[in-house]
Formats: sequence, C-alpha cells, structure tokens
Amino acid sequence: MNYQEALQFLRELTKFGMNFGLDRIKTLLGLLGNPERNLQVIHIGGTNGKGSVAAMVSSILQAEGKRVGTFTSPHLDSYRERIRINGEMIPEEDVARLLTEIRPLLEQMVAAGHEHPTEFEINTALALLYFSRKQVDLAVVEVGLGGLIDSTNVVHPLVTVITNVGMDHMDYLGNTIEEITRIKAGIIKENTIVITGATKPQVLRILEEKCAEKGVPLVKVGQDVRYEYTAAGLAGQEFTVRTPDREYPSLKIPLLGRHQVVNASVAVAAVEALRQQGVAVSDRALREGLSRTEWPARLELIEGEPPVLVDAAHNYDGAAALAEALKEYFADKKIVLLIGMLADKEREKVLSLLAPLAEAIVVTRPNSPRAGDWEQLAVEARRYLDTVTVEPEIHRAVERACEFAADIEDGLVCITGSFYMVAEARQAVRAKRT
Repeated sequence: MNYQEALQFLRELTKFGMNFGLDRIKTLLGLLGNPERNLQVIHIGGTNGKGSVAAMVSSILQAEGKRVGTFTSPHLDSYRERIRINGEMIPEEDVARLLTEIRPLLEQMVAAGHEHPTEFEINTALALLYFSRKQVDLAVVEVGLGGLIDSTNVVHPLVTVITNVGMDHMDYLGNTIEEITRIKAGIIKENTIVITGATKPQVLRILEEKCAEKGVPLVKVGQDVRYEYTAAGLAGQEFTVRTPDREYPSLKIPLLGRHQVVNASVAVAAVEALRQQGVAVSDRALREGLSRTEWPARLELIEGEPPVLVDAAHNYDGAAALAEALKEYFADKKIVLLIGMLADKEREKVLSLLAPLAEAIVVTRPNSPRAGDWEQLAVEARRYLDTVTVEPEIHRAVERACEFAADIEDGLVCITGSFYMVAEARQAVRAKRT
C-alpha cells in the first residue's frame, strides 16, 4: 500500500465501530512481537486535558534531549499528527509500510476465529510498533476513550495520569460520575505512580481505593501539589507550582485558560514522578518545555478581521473552561458563537454556559454519523437569543459567523463543539487567511 491506500484502508475500518475489550489488541500485538514491552510509557487518561498534558510532558522530555514518542487522538489536519517523535509526524511512507505489515495479520486473526480489530486498535498497534522500531526513550500515550478496556491499556507505565473525571461519553462509560471514574481508573497498574488533577471527592475516593488495591502512590494536584496564578494575557500565563519536593516559581505556558495552569501542574507532578522512577529531567528542561508547548484548537486565537477563537470544548467541563476564558480574556468583545455538537453530548448544558455570552449563534452539522438531530441545538439556542442561524455546511457556517462578527463593533467569532467540526472549521478559517 502507498499512503493514500493506507488512509483508505483505515477509513474502511470504521465499519467495525467502537468495540471495547483488550483481547483483539493483545492478540495483534502478540503477532507483532509485543512492541509495547519495549517502551517506557507515561499513560494519560481523563475526561478533559489529556492532550494538553501529553503535549506538555512530551515538550519537557524533548527539552531534556530525550527521544519522545507521542500518541494522541483525534487529529486536526492530518492522520499523521496522531503519532509523533520529538514533534515530527510519522512519515507517510512509514504509515504505509507498517500498515502493509499489519494488514495480513488482521486476516490471520479473523481466519483463526478472532473478531476483526477496530480502527483505533490498529492505530494503537501502529503507534506502539513505530515507537518500538524507532527506539524512543519514552512514549507518552493518551487514552482513546475511558481507560479500563481502551486499547491503549496494554502498556505498563512508569507514570499514570488521570487528569480529571467529568460527565462525557455516558453512552459508553456510564451514567454517574462514580461509574465513569471506575472505568478511567482501570489504567492504574502495579509499579506506577499515579497523578491526578481531579478534585471531586467521589472521584478521589475511587482513585484512592484503586491505588491502595494496586499498592501505588496517588499524587493529588490541588492538595499534594499546589499552584498559584501570577499573570495572564493573550501571550500566555505565568504561575508558580509547589510540590512536596520543591517550588517552581514563574513558570510560563503559551496556552490560554486557567484550566491549562492546572494541566501544567499535573505535567510538573508527572515529571517529578518520572524522576522518582529513575528518569533524569532537569528543572531547566521543565521550564523550557512548558514555555514551548504547542497544542492547537484549545483557546487558539487566529488573528485577522474578525479575530477567531477556536476551542474544542466538546463537553460540559470543556464549555465551562471556555466560558471562563471568554469572560477573562475577551470581556471587551462581542461574541458570535459557531457551534456544532454530537447527539450524545450534554448540548443543553453546554448552551446554558455559552449562549448567554453570545450576540449571535450559528449552528452547524458535525461531520459524523453521531450528529443525530443536530438542528435541535438551534431550538435550544433560541431560548437565549433571537439571532440564531442554521447552516449545515461547515465552511458556509464559518462564512456566516465571520459576516455576523464583521458587522458588530469588536466582534469575535468563537468556534466550538465537536472536535471534527472544530477541526474542519479551523481549516476553513486558516485557508482564507494564509
């Protein structure tokens, strides 16, 4: 297969849908020689902030001179973004070559009576195989969905991170915060150190129980590790982190939003845990890595007329962080909200946070079979204001939102909702401004 054929092969795998469990991925990795056993891993789960923490930890380790593999999902512009080494996307030829190697093993599995692996299971196997072949020093691996039976849960990490736990993916993970926490806590294993940014008592209780069961320490950001905001502006934020071991004054990140300071504190705690596991990381690398972190589509401001803020706030907690940031950084702006959400999200609750901040709302259709009755979002939006427009085509929705904002003094377009909708809208904005 060439690269385009490999992408088509991956697209065809979506017919297998979401099928949780570890049997298929374990069988496939066994046929590949168990590449995951060659890797020193930082495993990152949670509801929000997984990707940000992964980006920060990877940047810190890279600043130390480590060879760092990073596996995240989904992607914004290119499939290759999911699998990186020291920030460099996996080359097209490696995607094609490794999938060509993997494909006959899938047929072998089916012939032996196994279910066919899903697209994400094959993505996971591809990433782990690539990192092993390229002999990375450390691999930062983001959980796909949940934890316990997510295909990434085949790794045995040095450090385990659970950023936080909120109500998301209830159709797969459970309808209570306790049920969801137990699924996410399923990535906790023996011989690791666990870091969490969770603060809800019922979540912490379950994490404490799981860590006690496995005989591993739990480091709680907000209790064991504390942070203090120092300064914030559109160029980034400055803050201090205090851990049981030391103090890190005047740390800087270029990312916006107070939640990113929490994520950065989780990353600092994860780096200290790596030190306890024998991985050398200097304070210089910690500072430098945080200051160089890049993670697009998270409160990403695209300059121009009108300015556009892009944030993939696809659930209630993400929307709460976005609403706080809009009030803090853009109180002088009049917001035109461009939003499209999947049917399985808490759409009404998200709108209750964001719609009162908007002068106008454009509702669009996420490019997903899970979009469901996406226009219902407009019905809900009209409870808050009259200026609500429905535009199913994402590129046209971007045009409409920009037209609204251009007609308002101090207008700002805020694009948010389903990740894939946000990614497509972001591409449309950037295409017009480059």
